[in-house]
Amino acid sequence: MRRILLIRGGAIGDFLLTLPALKALRDAFPNSHIEILGYPHIAALAERRFYAQAVRSLESVALSKFFLRNSDLTRELTTYFASFDLIISYLHDPDRIFESNLRRCGIENLVCGPGKIVETAGHAARQLAEPVEKLGIDVVDLTEKVFPSHEDRQIAAEFLATLSPPILAIHPGSGSAKKNWPLENWLALFSAESELWKLFSSLVVLSGEAEERVLSRLTNEWKDRNARWARNLSLPHLAAILERCAFVGHDSGISHLAAAAGAQCVLLFGPTNPEIWAPRNRNVRVLRARTGRLIDLSVASVQTAVAAALSQGSQSS
Repeated sequence: MRRILLIRGGAIGDFLLTLPALKALRDAFPNSHIEILGYPHIAALAERRFYAQAVRSLESVALSKFFLRNSDLTRELTTYFASFDLIISYLHDPDRIFESNLRRCGIENLVCGPGKIVETAGHAARQLAEPVEKLGIDVVDLTEKVFPSHEDRQIAAEFLATLSPPILAIHPGSGSAKKNWPLENWLALFSAESELWKLFSSLVVLSGEAEERVLSRLTNEWKDRNARWARNLSLPHLAAILERCAFVGHDSGISHLAAAAGAQCVLLFGPTNPEIWAPRNRNVRVLRARTGRLIDLSVASVQTAVAAALSQGSQSS
């Protein structure tokens, strides 16, 4: 297996949940060239950072022909796929059209994984390990890990240079409003009277385009606090920042990134099942209201868990 291709689309959390399987593959073939066909801004977390030597984009007109029956496949991509000794695909391909087109390229060693996670089939990382285990490779460790580069850590050090530890990072958003703790609760968690302000020195607020409304409110409320606003950073740089912080967030890809970076995490779960979707890392504490509704998760319970995470983080450092 001199050349191995992993095909993985999906969001940030989906990719990170695949890392335990990819790590087992890398450990089994330490000298192989591993390439990822995926979304470059996400797969950058693995490119030249232990897991893979190269990344190629899924988003191309030529590749779209591989999702059509009996289409004319380009010579360039046919040659590209044929250059690999093993291909593992996680693409959702219920009619096996993509698979049959890959085989037309002369691929013999092709393993297809679950395109979708089944809620009744165990933890997502365990389901995503199945293709690698079909190769006879045991995936024992289901924890997610990322390995920021020296350059990533330099950029993180510059970003955090004026902040004093301990540092708490928060991500008050997610990909779904149903998975978000109410904004008023976030404000209450860090009110002027909150004990948390006495326990840490600095706050980093993470956000993307989806959180602009929330960020605007928090910026106004916390303009006089020792807070740093991290907007739309690259994922490798964000990982390097998170490995130096404690973290509070929802069921989101950024929470998986914080866990994979080694941050002491408090993750707030509502309608989604943490037994399926929460990172399996030991540095993760999951809080979930008995009702399954995030609105019913009290500020006091989150405050207690965050204080414990900060204490654990300071002991670890």
